[in-house]
Amino acid sequence: MDITKILIGIDESKYADHAAQYGFELARKLNASVGIVSIVQPIPATVTPISDTGFGMPFEGAADINSVELMETQNQAADSLLNRIVAKYGTNLQVTQYTDYGSSADGIINCSATFGADLIIIGTHKRSGFDRLLMGSVAEEVVRNADVPVMVVPMKEDKVE
Repeated sequence: MDITKILIGIDESKYADHAAQYGFELARKLNASVGIVSIVQPIPATVTPISDTGFGMPFEGAADINSVELMETQNQAADSLLNRIVAKYGTNLQVTQYTDYGSSADGIINCSATFGADLIIIGTHKRSGFDRLLMGSVAEEVVRNADVPVMVVPMKEDKVE
């Protein structure tokens, strides 16, 4: 089996940065192209009352302008993160950038299919116990549901700055 396309899931964490570094190094060794994906979590849209229906209930109108501005800010942050990772690790590599919206695990899996990845690389926060129960595990969900192999890159706590 040849690995010609590697998808790397990233976020703002040191763990994801460590996994990205590992993924780009592996891509160089395998002469593979790289896809990187940053997931934007959706913001619940708030609605603004526009008029009274006459029955004591407001008519719900368009999404609040602050939600639109917040979404644009999140998109800009995702683009900035992707560009920063490519500049830091992607020199002389073919890199495709993705931003997906919604669940992190679903977004990574969807982008993997879109990119045609042979391998997914993600970092892990090494949460356990109660923290994992509350936060869930994106890495675990990707491993369970991906159609391609997933490499989870751990990072020892003493490497965290």
